[in-house]
Amino acid sequence: MTHQQVTKSVIPAAGLGTRFLPATKAVPKEMLPVFDAPAIEYVVRESVAAGLDDVLLISGRGKEAIENHFDRNVELEQVLTAKGDQGRLDLVRETADLAHIHSVRQGQALGLGHAVLMAAEHVGSEPFAVLLGDDLIDVHTPVLEKMLAVRAEYGGSVICLMEVPHESISLYGCVAIESTDSADVVRVTDLVEKPPVAEAPSDYAVIGRYVLDPAVFAVLRDTEPGRGGEIQLTDALQTLAKMPAEAGGGVTGLVFSGNRFDTGDKLSYLKAVVTLAGRDPDLGADFNAWLRDFTAE
Repeated sequence: MTHQQVTKSVIPAAGLGTRFLPATKAVPKEMLPVFDAPAIEYVVRESVAAGLDDVLLISGRGKEAIENHFDRNVELEQVLTAKGDQGRLDLVRETADLAHIHSVRQGQALGLGHAVLMAAEHVGSEPFAVLLGDDLIDVHTPVLEKMLAVRAEYGGSVICLMEVPHESISLYGCVAIESTDSADVVRVTDLVEKPPVAEAPSDYAVIGRYVLDPAVFAVLRDTEPGRGGEIQLTDALQTLAKMPAEAGGGVTGLVFSGNRFDTGDKLSYLKAVVTLAGRDPDLGADFNAWLRDFTAE
């Protein structure tokens, strides 16, 4: 069976970033630098690398800096041109040409499910990817392209799963699964948002990459607010998992074992900065030498 190709991605970016206050009081959390680029740029680049250069940002009040980052800055370009700084001029223009960026305001932060529902008009009746801006996937271990391949084979919706320590599972959406013929692909039979550890159906956590069938929109419209009084995408996926394939149902999980950083968590954010700095071709050697000396003190 041939399944419709995915061409669009959605990046929810309306959160308040309260875990990073006061840094995020006036600066969107998605614009916090991870080494030499804002966090959200890495996510957009991941989408583009997977062939999805039609990107919809689900934005909110005070998030204008995100849209500006992916727009032209004529005044800055003129200054760099006058200085003859071609290298930085190319960097500034590259971000503006990186993807076809669209945006829509969420208005009220009513949950991830509500944010995804805001994409319905732009996405229409096509399958689409969702990439959470808090989750940075190491470019050395890409996952989105693999998820698109799983969608092409299985149809329905595809979610990204990571095995986490059992005592940490209550921090995530969690799944019940059945095996398939592929070792890293599982059939999802149930989902629970942040279950108590003793009630978790597995140690597989849902992380911030999804490939969703457009049937999710109708389900989200009928999904009542769940945990935290928000419309949870997990609840909609639970419904999709029990729906027949011909109605756009079915949920498959791709088990990911690569490197992932949660830039909404201070420790993980710092790990991302250090990892990328250590790999930089210009600064990496000096930075790693300094880091070894610093940690030896």
